[in-house]
Amino acid sequence: MLNEQLKEKVLLLLPKVQTPAAYAGGELNAVVKDHRTIRGKICMAFPDTYTLGMSHHGLQVLYSLLNRDPQWACERAFTPWSDWEALLRKNNLPLYSLETFTPLGEFDAVGFSLQYEVSYTNVLTMLDLGQIPHFNKDRNFDHPLVIAGGPGAQNPELLAPFIDLFIIGDGEESLPWVMEQWLSLKEEARQAGDMSYERRRESLAQLVSKASWAYAPDFYEPEYHSDGTIAAMHRTRPDVPREITSCTIQKDFDDIPLPTKPVVPYVQTPHDRIAIEIMRGCPHQCRFCQSTTIKRPLRMRSVETIVQAALESYRNTGTNEISLLSLSSSDYPYFEELVKRMQEVFTPLGVNVSLPSLRINHQLRTLPGLIRGVRRGGLTLAPEVARDDMREQIRKKIKNDDLYEGCREAFKNGWERVKLYFLCGLPGERPVDLDGIIEMAETIARIGKEVRGRFADVTASVSNFVPKPHTPYQWNGMQTRDYFKWAGQYLRSKVRIRSVTIKQHDIETSLLEGILTRGDRRVAPGLYEAWKRGARLDGWKEKFNPCLWWESFRDLGIDVDFYSHRQRSISEVLPWDHVNVKKGRAYLEKEQGRATIQLGVMAEAVR
Repeated sequence: MLNEQLKEKVLLLLPKVQTPAAYAGGELNAVVKDHRTIRGKICMAFPDTYTLGMSHHGLQVLYSLLNRDPQWACERAFTPWSDWEALLRKNNLPLYSLETFTPLGEFDAVGFSLQYEVSYTNVLTMLDLGQIPHFNKDRNFDHPLVIAGGPGAQNPELLAPFIDLFIIGDGEESLPWVMEQWLSLKEEARQAGDMSYERRRESLAQLVSKASWAYAPDFYEPEYHSDGTIAAMHRTRPDVPREITSCTIQKDFDDIPLPTKPVVPYVQTPHDRIAIEIMRGCPHQCRFCQSTTIKRPLRMRSVETIVQAALESYRNTGTNEISLLSLSSSDYPYFEELVKRMQEVFTPLGVNVSLPSLRINHQLRTLPGLIRGVRRGGLTLAPEVARDDMREQIRKKIKNDDLYEGCREAFKNGWERVKLYFLCGLPGERPVDLDGIIEMAETIARIGKEVRGRFADVTASVSNFVPKPHTPYQWNGMQTRDYFKWAGQYLRSKVRIRSVTIKQHDIETSLLEGILTRGDRRVAPGLYEAWKRGARLDGWKEKFNPCLWWESFRDLGIDVDFYSHRQRSISEVLPWDHVNVKKGRAYLEKEQGRATIQLGVMAEAVR
């Protein structure tokens, strides 16, 4: 049931902002349910702009899945750009869902997908605009249950004061279960006439006592040593889980329905295409990669399930490109069969098939010929590093010959440019590792000249390495600002071929990511203070003001070096240790030890 009064006010204001379509709702395939006919309602609140949120496949998955159940209404909200935030505040209007213009504060639950740590201020903006108390201690049963999931939930401590419940792992089965439990508990509270904070808190404890993957930070309290390190994480009541595990889908992955009627945005988005997840998890165990750890075990869909879902999605959207998603698409065991079937079905329809996340292996040599007829703008590959000994250290086993021959075949088959993703600042990195990045990029440019008569355009995109929780590098310190500045200048100074471009990720953003991904509850006041001082949309270069952050941390006495740059002892209790992942901490310790041995080998080789 639409909130017509709020909708009317909103529509009168929209002509005053950029991209008004991002705030108007009414898109193709959006699901609008009458709230009088349902049991409960949840808002999927993506903590970034509409264009980024509507490009996120996970949002479409959960939106579709929850709306299949007639007892739930699942709706969407996104972080407004600064012009729309200002107008909402000036006119005293709440942030609302796009489906029914319902204020966020009127939902039974609000769910945040934490994809990127520097979006955490957006969570606070959405809570504030949605008229939901910022802190979980200030909410009663009349307020929504504030849920968070996604990669950022793997270290939930920094957002612990603001989130009621973190869901760790897969959301397809856990989120409907949480909704069912919470609505039952809320109905009992309403019947008892007790909607107090105390009743809500007791109900939340009942919920998490039944699910080891549900983490309510209000029931846990850290204890610290005198040096600032964590001594232990204590439960404040015995009926909540001692350790939090990851929720893993129990059904066959083929039986988890894909979103075949995805919402089609009115405005162009970065990923303006149909997305089909073909496989979850990765068969490889790169030491720098958090996703390969937290997405275990490896699960995949059948070729026919993928093809039929893609065809149904095409018919329901008219979109002319389909993206086959996974952490490593070319490691899908039936990859060649899948690509041929997709070509067979979609080439006659004029639909392009894109293949992100291609692994550099022997298959790359044959891939360009295999996918003739699809759009061939640029080939995107992630070698991460350029030298074999560094590959041994990070455990990414690829061969340069496969990379170069794959690029050669791509140029022969019409590809025009190559984008390479590298990491800068890995443990033990040497100048020779940076030299290797330039050598690799320029070698590919020369291969382009051999094949096409002119140097190929090659972009080396260099990310500043942040050691992530639940990886073997979680004990390592992050490199400093001065190092990253030096490395970027060094790389750019070494380029000799004009068609080769070096792009380094913004250093200040990387440094902020470092403390937000590696911090504990004592960093939360710094986040809140930066937000109060005006930090907004920090993932956007034109909005990010790093001074707000560093000044907030300084004024509150938060030691950035302690969290970001310090090498941590292997025996130290880490802020996220009570959140367990597949294979556990013992496996990560073993891999850290192996990486350390390899670092010694690398250092000896340089001598």
